[in-house]
Amino acid sequence: MTAKTLMIQGTTSDAGKSTLVAGLCRALHNRGFHVAPFKPQNMALNSAVTADGGEIGRAQAVQAQACKLDTHTDFNPVLLKPSSDTSAQIILHGKVYKEMNAVDYHEYKTIAMSAVLDSHQRLSNQYDVVLVEGAGSPAEINLRDRDIANMGFAEAVDCPVLLVADIDKGGVFAHLVGTLDLLSASEQNRIKGFIINKFRGDISLLESGLDWLEQRTHKKMFGVLPFIQGLHIEAEDALDSYSELDNDHHIKVIVPALPRISNHTDFDPLRLHPNFDFEYIPEGKDIPAADLVIIPGSKNVRADLAWLKQNHWPAYLQKHLRYGGKLMGICGGFQMLGKTIHDPLGIEDMAGSSEALAYLDFNTGLHKKKQLHRRTGQLLLNNALVEGYEIHSGLSEGPALQHPLIQSESYTDGAISDDGQIVGTYLHGIFDSDSICETFLNWAGLTPVHNINYQAFREQQLDYLAQAVEDNLDMQAIIKLIS
Repeated sequence: MTAKTLMIQGTTSDAGKSTLVAGLCRALHNRGFHVAPFKPQNMALNSAVTADGGEIGRAQAVQAQACKLDTHTDFNPVLLKPSSDTSAQIILHGKVYKEMNAVDYHEYKTIAMSAVLDSHQRLSNQYDVVLVEGAGSPAEINLRDRDIANMGFAEAVDCPVLLVADIDKGGVFAHLVGTLDLLSASEQNRIKGFIINKFRGDISLLESGLDWLEQRTHKKMFGVLPFIQGLHIEAEDALDSYSELDNDHHIKVIVPALPRISNHTDFDPLRLHPNFDFEYIPEGKDIPAADLVIIPGSKNVRADLAWLKQNHWPAYLQKHLRYGGKLMGICGGFQMLGKTIHDPLGIEDMAGSSEALAYLDFNTGLHKKKQLHRRTGQLLLNNALVEGYEIHSGLSEGPALQHPLIQSESYTDGAISDDGQIVGTYLHGIFDSDSICETFLNWAGLTPVHNINYQAFREQQLDYLAQAVEDNLDMQAIIKLIS
């Protein structure tokens, strides 16, 4: 028996598709269904390393956690990681295929669809339910031809669709009716109903609009999810500087908001920890004094390095270090702490080399083969156990790597400067452990007064979201769609 498939599409980007799928995944899992998440095509710079050694979008890793599953490349068979405004790295079944511009990829989507359908078939053979997340909106007319992300996929596998809209954006009824009107007759028939997301206030004030919507479209309203204050589900792309701050005991942490920042979910544990006063610094904003500066990962390291230089970060960092501040680099940010970055093949952008910040004595070369690893080792600041994952094309060599930040029996990673003020690592997810957060608080000069179990917190948030789904959606009608 093959699985039943249900697809969640949105009227816009950021309508709440990823969050809704995660909540439904956990709710159905709690009801005894063997559920798998699926996103045919994802465009994101936040990614995760899977159990089978590939790379998928971060949102699908969160949805897998909601299903109580380890990650797998079949959950997101096509991942696009933008390198510039016109090109992206194409990842098929977890592995780099090639770099393509938008026009070439549009032509390639017919071939990519076969990878999508292969993954969906494998999941259908293993699970009771496959919950599918669309991308953007199905009413993007310019992208309808060769579509594999929304209705093109839904038509190919003949699955029902629920359409979600974010009322917090305004114009929710226009979004829903307008999207429906722009679809073909068969696609309109495929949409079984609507879900409204992020409603604030008295639901009775919305009921006349809901009645009108059902009469106008002859589609069922499956429910209205409230705006959930303080809900934390790892974001697919949008940066969030919200910080749970203990004003009496904190250190100031700033992160440059690089144009091609990747895996910014690395910093969610810091944002949520009351001992960290966390802030992203975008272009044009004055750079404040800080205790710790972290240069994040980047999908285009040389271009983002140039951005740092254009925005006066080198002069700021010299003063920051002179006054005893701490500096850290993660993945691409670690590469920027070295002396040079060489990209002779144009792996990330135009071929060439760049002078880096030269705080640590090593050089980095970018190579076609991407490093995808889950890692466990000892953090040599205090010998604490650390876990994380590597996603990078660069290989680094030089004397600074003789003083690593992390080591195990089989590998070493990163570097610590001779004076102990600067550290770097290729490891994403390094702050997910509460003990590691405490270590970096100590390193930056503060004795921790709070303990945060981030893994337990993520589980609690998924359960909280699932309960909101149960309380506010017509779950019996949803189950009928997949029965």
